Amino acid sequence: MNVLIVDGYNIIGAWPELKQLKDKDLGQARDLLIEMMAEYQSYTGDRVIVVFDAYHVRGLETKQKSFKVETIYTKENETADERIEKLSGQLNDVRTQVYVATSDYAEQRTIFAQGAYRKSARELYIEVKNIEQEIKKDLETHKEVQYQSKIPINKEIRDIFEKWRRGNK
Repeated sequence: MNVLIVDGYNIIGAWPELKQLKDKDLGQARDLLIEMMAEYQSYTGDRVIVVFDAYHVRGLETKQKSFKVETIYTKENETADERIEKLSGQLNDVRTQVYVATSDYAEQRTIFAQGAYRKSARELYIEVKNIEQEIKKDLETHKEVQYQSKIPINKEIRDIFEKWRRGNK
């Protein structure tokens, strides 16, 4: 199984639409990132964990699950980098391949040492945009699929039956 751990604020600061939204409303930028990661998770089937830094916020660590994306807000005096390092060490084993999405160079070196792979913010952005394009193509293809009757009927008769079915005379 693949696990993608996302450094939330690092990605928000790197992706154009999230960066722009962050300046207006940080909460909406977080929500949009989670939605984008939910779409990514749905398409790839990978386990996705988004970690947000709550270093300057008092309180305990909180975990939420939106869609199938796990969201972690670190506990007081714990950085997102520290939490990501712990997670990548805990999750990386023979059956699991861990990827960490961040453009923080120091973080990348640390997770490499633990056997995890990295995806830069740019690489993940390109991958997410490619997935969006694939989904659009899949939807267009699905729309183009015509109903195939088991009994061959010409189009005029089929249209008449469709009107009857819908209650139009």
